[in-house]
Amino acid sequence: MVGRVRRDERVSATREALLSAAERLFAEHGVHAVANRQISEAAGQGNNAAVSYHFGTKVDLVRAIARRHAEAIEVGRLRMLAEIGDSADLRDWVACAVRPVTGYLEALGTPSWYARFIAQVTDDPALRAVTAEEFAAGAPSMRKLQDGLNRCLPDLPAEVHAERAAMTRHLITQMVADRERALADNAPTFRASWGEAANGLIDAIAALWEAPVTREG
Repeated sequence: MVGRVRRDERVSATREALLSAAERLFAEHGVHAVANRQISEAAGQGNNAAVSYHFGTKVDLVRAIARRHAEAIEVGRLRMLAEIGDSADLRDWVACAVRPVTGYLEALGTPSWYARFIAQVTDDPALRAVTAEEFAAGAPSMRKLQDGLNRCLPDLPAEVHAERAAMTRHLITQMVADRERALADNAPTFRASWGEAANGLIDAIAALWEAPVTREG
């Protein structure tokens, strides 16, 4: 029994090392530019087949990295949604899109790679779909968030709502990745803290949602 527990602990530690190495390499170089051999070496594994053994395909590895972070972000968002209840203030709902992400990145410390990993993945349509499925599967908060935005903007056409939701995702993804990269490189940032960065995003995204809808072609 003790031997089995120790083996399970070693397997778990190996998987965590591989996930951490893959996340960092994917964030820095892109998913398709990194070979499994490089991930194994960076994780201190002598077996070049370690990634395939523990995760299967590279797509499965990307899914596992996304899942590794999604739960903590989901917990933070559900907590915020519970706090705002049935708020009619658009900024409250926008904050629920932004602050769980920025707060999580702040908790990760510097350097972190998660924001840059997501930015790399979203540049690839197939991988973007994989991570979107992973987040949707474990994220009832996103449905509540969408309902709240709908209630604040009842006259916004459905197609414009979908377009602005996509703009919101892109803005959050790219801005937090840029800030994470700057912090890792000890470069200047627009805002002094993740909390202030969230304020800037909320200001911009709230204005985006409230912008007029132009119908002329």
